[in-house]
Amino acid sequence: MTPVVLIAEELAPSAIDVLAYDFDVRHVDGTDRAALLREVAEADALIIRSATRVDAELVAAAGRLKVIARAGVGLDNVDVPAATARGVMVVNAPTSNIVSAAEQAIALLLSVARHTASASAALKQGEWKRSKYTGVEVQGKTVGVVGLGRIGVLFAQRMAAFGTRLIAYDPYIQPARAAQLGVRLVGLDELLRESDFISVHLPKTPETVGLIGEKELATVKPGVRIVNAARGGLVDEQALADALRDGRVAGAGLDVYSTEPATGLPLFEFDNVVCTPHLGASTAEAQDKAGLAVARSVKLALQGEFVPDAVNVQAGGVVDEDVRPLLTLAEKLGKVFTAVAGGVAASVTVEVSGAIVSHDVGVLRLATTKGLFTSVVDERVTYVNAPQLAADRGVEVELVVTDGDDLGQDLVTVRGALPDGRTVSVAGILTTAGPREICKLTGVDDFDLDLTADGVLLFFRYPDRPGIVGAIGTILGEAGVNIAAMQVARRSAGGEALMTLTVDSSVDAELLSAVAAEIGSARGSIVDLRGE
Repeated sequence: MTPVVLIAEELAPSAIDVLAYDFDVRHVDGTDRAALLREVAEADALIIRSATRVDAELVAAAGRLKVIARAGVGLDNVDVPAATARGVMVVNAPTSNIVSAAEQAIALLLSVARHTASASAALKQGEWKRSKYTGVEVQGKTVGVVGLGRIGVLFAQRMAAFGTRLIAYDPYIQPARAAQLGVRLVGLDELLRESDFISVHLPKTPETVGLIGEKELATVKPGVRIVNAARGGLVDEQALADALRDGRVAGAGLDVYSTEPATGLPLFEFDNVVCTPHLGASTAEAQDKAGLAVARSVKLALQGEFVPDAVNVQAGGVVDEDVRPLLTLAEKLGKVFTAVAGGVAASVTVEVSGAIVSHDVGVLRLATTKGLFTSVVDERVTYVNAPQLAADRGVEVELVVTDGDDLGQDLVTVRGALPDGRTVSVAGILTTAGPREICKLTGVDDFDLDLTADGVLLFFRYPDRPGIVGAIGTILGEAGVNIAAMQVARRSAGGEALMTLTVDSSVDAELLSAVAAEIGSARGSIVDLRGE
């Protein structure tokens, strides 16, 4: 069945084109609650903007849903915990509007400096009053940047071209990094005292709400101009109005407010305040970037790939291109481990060695965890809920890296202890055959293998003796199961042997037990790696 992508709000045509070829793209009015609840029941992915509310009720009604994508930055309208609990990935487009937001802050700053908005309004009303709107130059002034995140950095880089002196407050950035940007790090008090212009670029958190309030505005340099195009509430609106009225603050540029939509605020009464209705992301380019970003994330999610922009996935973030192919290998090894172990381990260690450890390989722990529980639980296991499934069962999954450039190929080993005291390990590598990358199973416990980790795999341990290959072939053949590949590993002649078979169809528990009984194996194991 072709996966269904439900688009609840307007999306750029270029974004829809990304999805149209591979998926059944449908549309619904996200503000029509009844229609949304009805349509989302058949959706594998839901794409929204800011008007559609995705709460626990909606998530529960979407039994097939794998990913919720917000074509924008904020996620205030998405119940992320409810989605996480059901294994639904939530993605957004965190970098889609950063240029637009930085440019909006600069536009507000320049408009405040030169009284652009009020002069324009007066002229349109028939007033020609040049002297009333005398402004100030930006060149040579001190600009204080509160927050040197992605948008703050872009803002600072652009303001540097105006010939300004840049200072910044950000407790989470290293002075060396700020120095690279041509910015001097200072405390918030010093920034308030020295800045001719202040621009706020912080996320909204309990710690940042009201960061610039009555106490802080009492210490600012007289005549300062303040810009907030980040999040409403970071600058206390009443305190700012008081400071404007007293003349301590010469002007302000605001794009965001504590409560939105905002109308009739006291701040709107001041001629030296430029107000815009949250236009930071409102450019054609930002909207296109947001749509394209989430469309690509949805495509990755529905194809079972890791999605860097997933906000509710542990180890989220950019995965190095050299590490990304190992995600599939790690997940397959997790599946094989559970099959060979015959149950859930008490603890698991994911060991990674080789040159690959020069990169951040933490995501391989997550991929392995996903594989470990795929055949254990009835619910769908995803990158989202895999860590919680492990935690609920008391399974600790750790990552160990070994610097081993001399080992040649990168090796991933999944090793675990079972509740009955047994230990199990499986190991694999990634090899290249032409344009294809192939996952290879190289070991189970201390048996060496060289087997493609694909299709349906059967494992049998038994005392090594003549006739076993023929016996297994006969039983499977009579059941209509075709053997595609077979490999036998043993420690010594007549000792314990491990037979691994790749077959073309699944094998039920009864047939697996019959084969095991015939060859004297304690039990057989099966793992289905098709569709990986």
